[in-house]
Amino acid sequence: MTSSPPLAWSWRNVAHGAVLALPAAVVSTLDPALGVPLAVGVLPAAALGLGSTRRQRAMVMVVGAVAAVSILLGSLVASLPVLAVVLVFVLCVAVALFAANPAHRLAPLALMLGLPLYGAGLSESPWTAGAAAALLITAGSVYGWLVSLAWPAADTAARPPRPAAPRSVMLQYGIQIGLAGATAAAIGFALGVDHPGWACMAALLVSRPDRGQLDARAWGRSASVVAGALVACAIALAPLGDIAIALIILATLAAATGTAGSRWYVFPFFSTVIVLSMLLLGETETPAHWFLERVAMTLLGVALALAAAWIVSLARGRGTRAPPPTRRAGGTG
Repeated sequence: MTSSPPLAWSWRNVAHGAVLALPAAVVSTLDPALGVPLAVGVLPAAALGLGSTRRQRAMVMVVGAVAAVSILLGSLVASLPVLAVVLVFVLCVAVALFAANPAHRLAPLALMLGLPLYGAGLSESPWTAGAAAALLITAGSVYGWLVSLAWPAADTAARPPRPAAPRSVMLQYGIQIGLAGATAAAIGFALGVDHPGWACMAALLVSRPDRGQLDARAWGRSASVVAGALVACAIALAPLGDIAIALIILATLAAATGTAGSRWYVFPFFSTVIVLSMLLLGETETPAHWFLERVAMTLLGVALALAAAWIVSLARGRGTRAPPPTRRAGGTG
């Protein structure tokens, strides 16, 4: 089996990304404050790409639905910090336990995407902002599915059934990510930052049951987010017109889709450019303020994910340590 290249590139995927970006680019020529959020809505479709059958591409809409519900739920509890923090932990443990059963086919998707976007929803206040974001993502996902039907289906082999994971392992993993996500959210609320859910989102995005995957994601995501934040701040500082912003949206989504399948963790670079640009448009705060908050909160989330994995693995090691041998009566030991 050949591994993916460090940085993949496909002109077929580039064309797909450009078509995905068209509505957002067109709207941005009229009002970037509406066009950029619409670009955020097609990010799930850009991330999934075209390497699938037509039937499998319908999963784009499922991803969009999970993302929309997660963001909306986070926004509904964003004004209640204690409930929001407790709910992070409860959801992490519950979803991890559901994911242990192969029959629950949406549980892994909720684990890897839904939970992080719940953290993103904590930054959407009032809840109407979360509802608007949910609608944009849903619409973008439906559009992304319709666009994918214009490309021939990929010849992919049937995937084997997902093996069952031991409930004890998934319970430990749920506690691990629950600790990381809840702590990150609590710190975000306590510091009173503009977007208290960013650290929580980052912690849940990089967390994985395997420590090697976790370490790779932590370094890769941190570098991608920092680079993306720098580009977004440069866009905000430059005196760009609406047409220039529309072209940037088009190029960013095309490149994000064109590099799908890369072994390097590059997609967060493109998503950060779009998401942070959306936040910077029309804001009175300086781009430096948003850059420092975005990067600081992301790095905090990554650090908490690593710390939680270390704490749980340490506790697991102590719990499975063999008891000392008992001394026989009358023996020398």
